[in-house]
Amino acid sequence: MKQPDYQYLFGPVPSRRFGRSLGIDLTPHKTCSLDCVFCQLGRTPKKTLERRAFVPTADVIAEIDHWLQTDGDADYLTLSGSGEPTLHAEFGRVLTFLRNQPIPSVLLTNGSLLNLPDVREAAALADVVKVSLSAWDQKSFEWVNRPHARLEFGPLIDGLKAFRRAFKGQLWLEVFLLSGINAMARDVEKIARLSRELRPDRIHLNTVVRPPAEDFAAAVPMTQLEALCSLFDPPAHIAAGFSSQRSKTIEANEATILAMIRRRPCTIEHIEAAFGMHINEASKYLGLLIKKDQIRADRKNQAVYYAAR
Repeated sequence: MKQPDYQYLFGPVPSRRFGRSLGIDLTPHKTCSLDCVFCQLGRTPKKTLERRAFVPTADVIAEIDHWLQTDGDADYLTLSGSGEPTLHAEFGRVLTFLRNQPIPSVLLTNGSLLNLPDVREAAALADVVKVSLSAWDQKSFEWVNRPHARLEFGPLIDGLKAFRRAFKGQLWLEVFLLSGINAMARDVEKIARLSRELRPDRIHLNTVVRPPAEDFAAAVPMTQLEALCSLFDPPAHIAAGFSSQRSKTIEANEATILAMIRRRPCTIEHIEAAFGMHINEASKYLGLLIKKDQIRADRKNQAVYYAAR
C-alpha cells in the first residue's frame, strides 16, 4: 500500500502490461486533453491543452529518490495516474532523473501533444512509451475520445509518426475497443492500417473491465478481441486481463478491500479514503476483484457502487 507521506507516488500496483508498476502522478485528478467515453476514472470536468508545472518537479523527484532508497522494488517506474502526464511542463526533468535509475521508465500518454517538438524530445527520454489509438478519423476521434476543441486527429497522427521516427526506445500501442462503437472488423482494420505506419514494438487490445465514464461504453467479448488480433502487425495481444504473478502485498490489498465491500457497498472514493490509496491504485484492485467475479459494479444516481457477489 502507498506510503501515506507520498503525494505524487502510488503503488507499486499490479499492471496488466508492466507487472509491479510504481505510479508517478504529475497532474491533478482528471487534468486531461481528452474526455474518453471509456475512462475508468470518470469524465473530464474541463479539458485543457495548457502545459504547466501542476506539481513541483523537485518534490516529485525527491519522493522518487526516497522511494528508491527505502523500497525500490518494482518492475517499472511509470508516469501515469489521474491525468495526461505530458501536460506537466517539466515531465522531461522527471524522465531525465529516471534514466539514471536501475528500473526502466514508462510514459503512458494519449499522444495528443506529441505534435509539439519539445514534448516529443522530452517523451523520448523514457525507456517505453505507451500511446493510445482508438479512432481512425476526426469523426471517430470525437465520438470515442471527445477531445479538446482545438485538437484535430490529423496533427495527432502526424505527431505520433514524427515521434516514432526519432524515438529509439520501445513504442507500445494500446487500442481500446468498445462494442458497437469502434470494434467492428472494418473499423478496427482502419485503426490497424494507421498502426502499421507507426511501427509499434507491441500492440495491446483492451476493453472495458472497470466501470467506464459512460454507460454506453460496453465491453467487447474476449472471443471477438481474439479474432481481431491478427489484423495488426505485429499481431496484437489482449490486455484485458491480469498476470497470474501475485505478490503478498497485492493479495493483502485485495483481501482488505473485499472485506470492506462485503460489509457494505462502496464507491471508489470510499476505498481511496479508507486505505489512503491513490484513485488509480484503488481502481486497479477493483478491476482485479471484478475480473475474479468477487464483486460487481452498480450505478446509482451517477455514482458507481461496488458490492460483493
